[in-house]
Amino acid sequence: MSIKNIETKVENILEPIINNLGYDLYDVIYEKEGKDYYLRIIIDKLEGIDINDCEKVNNEINDILDEKDYIKEQYFLEVSSPGIERTLRKEKHFRAQIGKEIKLKLFKPIEKQKELIGILEEYNREEITIKINNKSIKINSKDIAIARTIFNW
Repeated sequence: MSIKNIETKVENILEPIINNLGYDLYDVIYEKEGKDYYLRIIIDKLEGIDINDCEKVNNEINDILDEKDYIKEQYFLEVSSPGIERTLRKEKHFRAQIGKEIKLKLFKPIEKQKELIGILEEYNREEITIKINNKSIKINSKDIAIARTIFNW
């Protein structure tokens, strides 16, 4: 089963459970780091997330994940908040940031830059448009390595 399929299956089974606990499921990330696999469940709520929230969700979903047995490899389960500067991976993440400043790291340079900061103007699955210095730039979604929100201190 592909990583994307695992993430989707886990998200589908956990989202209603996490919602019933009073949280939003922000993202599910399954990835290999070195020799270890990690299943990261990222939760959110308006007031923010603390360690007690993470523990509560972890305790509620651990047995369910074991029972469903979607992941054959041994993995580490992590439950966390999306943080102040959030990774944008899903359509709902991008849509929530329209009109706000974001940072993009690109696989290949655009106008000699691999890192861009601008206001997200438009989003669709194929491309996004950001405004930098009053100039709108269209970027193919597959050229984006990482997209993040920006928190100005």
